[in-house]
Amino acid sequence: MRILIVEDEQPLAEAIARGLRREGMAVDVAYNGDDGHEKASITRYDVVVLDRDLPGMPGDELCREIVRSGQLTRVLMLTASGAVEERVEGLTLGADDYLAKPFAFPELVARVRALARRATPVTPPILVAGDVELDPARRTVTRAGKPIELTRKEFGVLEVLLGAGGSVVSSEELLERVWDENADPFTTTVRVTVMTLRKKLGEPGIIDTVVGSGYRIPVASRTHGS
Repeated sequence: MRILIVEDEQPLAEAIARGLRREGMAVDVAYNGDDGHEKASITRYDVVVLDRDLPGMPGDELCREIVRSGQLTRVLMLTASGAVEERVEGLTLGADDYLAKPFAFPELVARVRALARRATPVTPPILVAGDVELDPARRTVTRAGKPIELTRKEFGVLEVLLGAGGSVVSSEELLERVWDENADPFTTTVRVTVMTLRKKLGEPGIIDTVVGSGYRIPVASRTHGS
């Protein structure tokens, strides 16, 4: 799950970023509207957490640009005002949700997760491949009913592959969806993470390598939980 925070109050932006990263999300940060617009133009984010009152490009205009781009990116707008008129205006601009400052962090996390589910094709609540089950909400993975401890990145890679519906996912796409903008695209990070993930999942293996293309979990090994 890739998130962009556009917030000019740097301590708040960094606090939100740290909290969302602890929740297993890949997070980028911009401290003004112009940088936020540039990042959103280059990378497809699942959710943009957007302050309305920004230096540079105003938050309202950035919201319009994101909506106009036609991407599935969802916008959670932040504002210092909780007035009904402010919320209505923000939603009219195309924001998908609205949160007034100060806010409770667990509520922010819940709203970001809910919006992220709308930013991607519909997936079942439990992702299954053979006897491997991944629960995105509880952030748990089991095999044959036994829990498997994964790092945040391993969990993210498995979640993306399971959610791809049998399609091949390239290393570049995994890097974009699971890591943030600080990741070095020329490292072996993805390959090493897939290797350790395979070891932890054990046999029989469920992740195929498609030479020259990437990785996939074949549809034949996947069934949908309910």
